[in-house]
Amino acid sequence: MKGLRDPMAPLTPAQIVAELDRYIIGQERAKRAVAIALRNRWRRQNVPPELRDEVAPKNIIMIGPTGVGKTEIARRLAKLAQAPFLKVEASKYTEVGYVGRDVESMIRDLTELAVNMIKAEMMRAVQERADALAEERLLELLLPRRKSEPFQSQTLEEVSPDASRQATKDKLRQQLRGGKLNERLIELEIQSQATPIVEILSGQGMEEMGINLREMLSSVLPTKTKRRKVRIAEARRLLAQEEAQKLVDMEEVVAQAIHRVENSGIVFLDELDKIAGREAGHGPDVSREGVQRDLLPIVEGSTVTTKYGPVKTDHILFIAAGAFHVAKPSDLIPELQGRFPIRVELDPLTREDFIRILTEPQNALIRQYVELLKTEEVTLHFAPDAVAAVAELATLVNQRAENIGARRLYTIMEKLLEEISFAAPDMPGKELTIDAGYVHTRLADVIKDEDLSRYIL
Repeated sequence: MKGLRDPMAPLTPAQIVAELDRYIIGQERAKRAVAIALRNRWRRQNVPPELRDEVAPKNIIMIGPTGVGKTEIARRLAKLAQAPFLKVEASKYTEVGYVGRDVESMIRDLTELAVNMIKAEMMRAVQERADALAEERLLELLLPRRKSEPFQSQTLEEVSPDASRQATKDKLRQQLRGGKLNERLIELEIQSQATPIVEILSGQGMEEMGINLREMLSSVLPTKTKRRKVRIAEARRLLAQEEAQKLVDMEEVVAQAIHRVENSGIVFLDELDKIAGREAGHGPDVSREGVQRDLLPIVEGSTVTTKYGPVKTDHILFIAAGAFHVAKPSDLIPELQGRFPIRVELDPLTREDFIRILTEPQNALIRQYVELLKTEEVTLHFAPDAVAAVAELATLVNQRAENIGARRLYTIMEKLLEEISFAAPDMPGKELTIDAGYVHTRLADVIKDEDLSRYIL
C-alpha cells in the first residue's frame, strides 16, 4: 500500500526537543537523550547495509521520582516517531516457573499493536473506495433487484437495463448522500464477535498455547453471522468498515508491522528498580534476578515467536525507568547494565515547575478544566495568584507526604473545583474567577491537618 507515512521521518534532535517542550516542562537532559536515540534510529537506516545490522540501539535508563515526566517523555516520543510503543511494568513479569507473565509477551503485545496500527493506516488509505462500495451495497439493500436482474458484486458500475430502476436508485443515492435517510431502519447481516477460548488462554500467560490453538481452530470453527436492525447512518459505517477490511491485504499488513516493530519499535519498561537486586532472596523477591536474566536476551537481541511469525528484537529501543530510591542501577546484573548505556537523571519538580505545568503545555491542567466546564456553559478564569497558590500547596504536600511530583496537581485541582464541577449544570452562563483567596478557603482545613492531607491530597 502506498501513501503511508514513513515512521523514520528525519526529525532533527532540536525539532524533537521542541515538540516535547509543548507537553513536558523541564527535564532538558532527558529530552536531549531520547531525541538523540530517536534520531539514531533514522541514521541507522541510512548507513551502508553491511554496517546497518551492527549498529545497536542506545537503550536508556531514566532515573527520577514518580511524577516528573518519565512516562510522558516516552509516550510523546512514540507519537512523534509514529512507532509501535508499549508501556509495561517490569514488576508484573516473573521468572519462568512462577505465576505471572513471561517477558517475551511484551514483544507479542508490541507486535499486536503494530499490526493494528498498520491496518488502521491502510484502511484509511482505502476509505474512499470502501465508502463507495458501502454506498452501493446499501442502495442494493434499499432497492432489491428482481430475481431476473443481474448484479455484479465486485464492481461499482450498474448494469441493470431497467431505466426506471436506475432513476429510482439515483434518487435514493441523492437522499442517502444528503442524510435524509439516516434515521431509517434497515436489516443487516453482521459477523458476530465471539471470544474463543484461545483469547482467554492468551490473557493467562499461556501465549504459546494460544497461538497454536488459534491456528488449529481457525479453519474448524465456522464464522457466525447474525441479522440486526440498525439505522442507515450506522449501517453505512459498518458496511464501509467491512469493505475497507476486504480491500486491505493482511499479509502486507503483517509484513509491514513486523518490519516496523523490528526497526522502530519502542518498549518503555517502567519500575525497573523493582526487579533490581542480585542477592539470593526468598518469598516475593526470589525471582528478581530471574526476571533480569529472562529480560537480558530480549534486550540483547533474540527472536520471539508471535502469532504473526518470528520477530527479531535486535533493534527495538528499550527505555527503562525507575525511582531507584532503595536500589541503584548498579544493583542490576552486569550484563543488563551494559545493555542500557545511557543513564539520565530527571530533576525533582519545584514550585516554579508546577506553575509552568499548570499553564504552559498544550494540554495544561488549567486549560483542561476550563474546557471541561465550558461544556456546561460555565466560564472559568484562574488569576495568576491562584495558580501560584496551587503550586505552593502542591509543593508543601509533596514535602509533608509522599512526593508524587506533578500528579499531586491533579488531586489538588480536583479537590479545589469539586463544588464548581458538581453545581456547574445548574449555573449555565455564569462566569467564575478563581483567586488565591478561594484556593486557601477551599483547601485550608485539609492543609492544616497534616494527617487528613495524607489521605485527601
